[in-house]
Amino acid sequence: MNTVPNDDQQLREAVRERYGRTALDVLSASEPRAASCCGADCCGGEKGIGDAVTSDLYSSAELGELPLAATLASLGCGNPTALAALKPGEKVLDLGSGGGIDVLLSARRVGPTGFAYGLDMTDAMLELAERNRAEAGIENVRFLKGEIEHIPLPANTVDVVISNCVINLSADKRRALGEAFRVLVPGGRFAVSDIVFQGQIPRVIRADLEAWAGGVAGALEEETYRQLLAEAGFSAIEVEVTRRYALDDIAQSGAQTSVATLSDEERAGVDGKFVSAFIRARKP
Repeated sequence: MNTVPNDDQQLREAVRERYGRTALDVLSASEPRAASCCGADCCGGEKGIGDAVTSDLYSSAELGELPLAATLASLGCGNPTALAALKPGEKVLDLGSGGGIDVLLSARRVGPTGFAYGLDMTDAMLELAERNRAEAGIENVRFLKGEIEHIPLPANTVDVVISNCVINLSADKRRALGEAFRVLVPGGRFAVSDIVFQGQIPRVIRADLEAWAGGVAGALEEETYRQLLAEAGFSAIEVEVTRRYALDDIAQSGAQTSVATLSDEERAGVDGKFVSAFIRARKP
């Protein structure tokens, strides 16, 4: 089992490599496969966090508006554009925007008087997202290169921060949440989908690099998530569970090696405790 490095930059590089590989696979395909996204041959398996997590997140109407390549590169665990209740004229920032699916959907929801930013640290994902933007013919969008711990936007810039199963990949979640707070306008909304653990994650899973890159080992425990949001300055914090994952789902997401080492007691303590959740908060 490859272990999570102590160095934050090495951890970012491991995540960057994993998700860059997904983008390159989609970019290099002459004819993207018309699979339902996200199935095990699309966003699950080795590339994503497993079909149980990434499947059936968007309506057919939403997917029908976008290039197929945008849906094939989606590695999320929810639909934050629906969660955020976006309004015409609002400015939105998607943290870890990947192939651009949530940015493009957001741009349509906020309309021509609004604007949507996408932030990603992976060159191949940014290339794919820009290609998808051009194919969709959407102009009120800008994709930015950077890390969610260092958002390249001024303070008080956006009305809504969204994210789709990316904060759990961050090497420094306290800083990432602080940055989200900084770029929001007063009264701005934080509305993300993320993987959360209800309890305490076993050390062996937390140390599993493949499980981290797959979106599991880096998940915040629910109480810690609430605490970090409050420390960043957020109020009106809510955590709403949308899916609950069995032990087999977690193993398939990249944690197979570490799950195999768990005792029966530890397995019982993990089964059903990893969840997808909508996390909402507001900047006062």
